[in-house]
Amino acid sequence: MPTPRLRQFWTLLILLTGTVASLFAASQWAWQRSLHAESDSVQRQLALYGQTLAQRIDRYRTLPEVLALDTQLQDALRRPLSTDEVAQLNRKLEQANGASQSSTLTLLNRDGLAVAASNWRSATSNVGQDYSFRPYVQQALAQGRGSFYGIGVTTGVPGYFLSQAIRDDHGHTLGLVVIKIALQELEREWLQTPDIVLASDAHGVVFLASQDAWRYRLLQSLSDEERRELNATRQYANQPLRPLEMQVEEHMDNGGQLVRVALSPDMPAPSGRVLWQTQPLPGTPWQLHLVHDTHSSLADSRWAGAAGAGGWLALALLVLFVRQRQRLARLRQRSRQELETVLQQHAQELRTAQDGIVQAAQQADMGLSRSLEHLPQGVVIIDADLKLVAWNSRYVQLFRYPADLMQVGRPIADLLRHNARRGLLGPGPVEEAIERRLAHLRSGNPHLHESAKDDGTVLEIRGNPLPEGGFVTSYADITSYKNAARELRSLADALEQRVADRTRDLDVARQEAERANRSKTRFVAAAVHDLLQPLNAARMFTSLLRSHLPDEAGRHAADSIEGALAAQDAILNSLLDISRMESGQLEVHIRDVPLGPLLQVLGHNFGVLAESQGLQLRCVPTRAVVRTDENLLRRILQNFVSNAIRYSRRGRIVVGCRRMGGHLRIEVHDQGPGIPEALQREIFEEFRRLDEGRADDRGAGLGLAIVERLGRLLGHEIGLRSQLGRGSVFWVCVPLGDPAAAQPPSAPTTAQPTSDDAPLQGSSAWVIEDDAPTCAATRALLQRWGCDVPLAGGAPQALEQARPGQAPQLVLLDVHLGAGYQGPEVYAELCQRWGQSPAVILVTAERDATLRRQAAERGWGFLAKPVRAPALRALVSQTLLRLK
Repeated sequence: MPTPRLRQFWTLLILLTGTVASLFAASQWAWQRSLHAESDSVQRQLALYGQTLAQRIDRYRTLPEVLALDTQLQDALRRPLSTDEVAQLNRKLEQANGASQSSTLTLLNRDGLAVAASNWRSATSNVGQDYSFRPYVQQALAQGRGSFYGIGVTTGVPGYFLSQAIRDDHGHTLGLVVIKIALQELEREWLQTPDIVLASDAHGVVFLASQDAWRYRLLQSLSDEERRELNATRQYANQPLRPLEMQVEEHMDNGGQLVRVALSPDMPAPSGRVLWQTQPLPGTPWQLHLVHDTHSSLADSRWAGAAGAGGWLALALLVLFVRQRQRLARLRQRSRQELETVLQQHAQELRTAQDGIVQAAQQADMGLSRSLEHLPQGVVIIDADLKLVAWNSRYVQLFRYPADLMQVGRPIADLLRHNARRGLLGPGPVEEAIERRLAHLRSGNPHLHESAKDDGTVLEIRGNPLPEGGFVTSYADITSYKNAARELRSLADALEQRVADRTRDLDVARQEAERANRSKTRFVAAAVHDLLQPLNAARMFTSLLRSHLPDEAGRHAADSIEGALAAQDAILNSLLDISRMESGQLEVHIRDVPLGPLLQVLGHNFGVLAESQGLQLRCVPTRAVVRTDENLLRRILQNFVSNAIRYSRRGRIVVGCRRMGGHLRIEVHDQGPGIPEALQREIFEEFRRLDEGRADDRGAGLGLAIVERLGRLLGHEIGLRSQLGRGSVFWVCVPLGDPAAAQPPSAPTTAQPTSDDAPLQGSSAWVIEDDAPTCAATRALLQRWGCDVPLAGGAPQALEQARPGQAPQLVLLDVHLGAGYQGPEVYAELCQRWGQSPAVILVTAERDATLRRQAAERGWGFLAKPVRAPALRALVSQTLLRLK
């Protein structure tokens, strides 16, 4: 049999070993699963980047071909030119370059000498320069066309060169025209992603990068011949080509790699292992690379490991609990058996003693009272006249009778009266108690009962009649037996209570764990869709910003962008903050914050949204300074204002402040339907929301739950008051701060406008989407690209406006359109009404692989929200080109 200490050691060892094994297995499984999911997502993102780059190049590919057919350029290459003729050619190329938005257009003769160029006005003009050593010149002269990426010899600006030979009517080469395409704007677009995007040439030289430190790095070592070629063509001028120190640690099934990049002062890189995905660019010797941080996969693996270890511990504790219950059950069974054995032994002893007493009494009638002395019980025998016949010394000791009282022939009533004077017969009249006992003796009925004395002694009293008349009574001291039984009962009760307490505690813990898990599951499922909608609108509004800033329309679009971004931040931070607050990892930065600018930005962000709902939003100016975390306070107020807009159908929404001693109470007043008093606490719980909101609002009821948690975290009191039919006031109470310590807010930066997209000119499209901001952003974006958008709205509007023969060329369609409408079903109904089947691009927050496969089978395009403007433009252009 193992000792208890050894048994505890093995139990602890099994628990620890199982915990470590479960943690490792679960974390590895989650790591691989998350890593493959991220790798697939990175592949799709990389394909989109490649498509965007290829379309940017294809956009300018036809320009050299068109210019090569120009008779003026052909004539210029047949003979020497005067100064005026060169100036005329320069202006012609300058005009063509301005229309195409390329970098530089250059006309070269057959010797590679630049005859004219669009940059003739700049100090670094190409005119008169010799480019015969450049590969794109040699390729065009030999093959008719050429391409080459490199740093400009004259300008020092990198770009992609496309060349086209100019031939006469007999096919003789006269010279060539070259267009230089600047790709720096593409690199700026890559800055919008947190990942690192690279493009490398056939030699493994990185020539495009979203971060400057990665540009002109070598992904592979160069041979001597390659170095001579780079020096001869002066492809990268005098840029030092430094190797990228990295180590491949693992190859994945889908072509991805886990790589560790060496850190250096001039080479910032993500710490730890990164996911490196590579994809060739069709039609070029280039390769696109995307370097993705794996911290999210690592976090998933850690959470999964913790869950696995927790599951193992819960299972082990359950097994130990069951074994403890079984052990306690065995202890109770053994205690009962021991108690029954003691009772049986005592009963047997009493029966033996009683038999001895009866025998002794019979002998006492014959004058043998000394035979009672050996009995452990006190015994007294009376005759039929209720007088003493015999007794033993134990009887005298138990009741402490005086010696002169104990005489043969004395009536038993004298002994009872003596006991009554000492209070042994209990309360009540003494004579009645004596007469009652005498009547019982006269009846001759046997009896058995217990009696407790004042000193704690417990006596078991047994009385039996004698055959010839009279009565024998025995008094057994059972105090020790009673104490033992009492202790056994106490032990059994304590064990039962401990088992009940542990069972209750485990049941409560299990219920709390299940409740918490269900709450998290519901939270993630409900919040994902709400997260993607405003993020999608924000991305599209951002694309509109550059082209509208100079006028009033531009400022209006900028306000719309801010509103969409604010909504995106609120929901995105909701997901992150609930997780961080539960784990205690949310960082709080308390400082003195001027409240006026914060309320001003809040009014700008939500003003456009309020106006679109027929509401008026006003933020009362203030110079107050409060001590708080600015970002977390902004989220609290954003939730208050967002809820006010959501539940108000008319009237005003006012945001103002009240001083309350050393605190400032920030209040949001609305004229909504009001909140019943019974629900004013429930609405601060997760997934609790009123039914009076707008039908097109698809919130999950998380905002006020996050507000309540943020208020607790910041130490700010949160409250509300409301009257049905008159509106509500939500408020947060914040400590006042020091105005001298407050930092002024930074001014926002302004982006530069972008040019229109020619391939979409003159096309028509419908946007069918149930989210109003997304509809507005998508319509404005398509119109900026030159596309006509007759309709941008939900399914009911689309079905109402559909007419036979008036189908658009393209339909941008969401899957879930609210109110029971499904995108594919609505499209089928529209095709019946049109009598036509236009092209379709599904734009949805659903990332189901089955839905993506079904779209591909039908020949539909597919974009997952949030949609980036370049991706939308690329797919729409590609779809319209296929139709043409």
